[in-house]
Amino acid sequence: MVGVLKESKSERIEVRLTPSTKRIIQEAATATHTDLSEFVLQSSLTEAEIALSRRTRFVLDADQWSKFVEILDRPVTDIPALRRLLTEPSALER
Repeated sequence: MVGVLKESKSERIEVRLTPSTKRIIQEAATATHTDLSEFVLQSSLTEAEIALSRRTRFVLDADQWSKFVEILDRPVTDIPALRRLLTEPSALER
């Protein structure tokens, strides 16, 4: 999980759902050897990370923008392993 620190659980989210929906989620939790709360939490975090990764617009304050531009303006660093990865045919192309 990105950016999730070890901290005590002190917040709650309450969700109302139909019995059939709860039954499906409970079956999935059982199938993955987790309890209902942990399954819902992990599934929600995964979906949250996907949703956030799809963002194409973000807003920065002046200081953050300056740092962002400074990083973009840095000289390119050659990383031989990365260069090989991006230039050699993949296993599927061979």
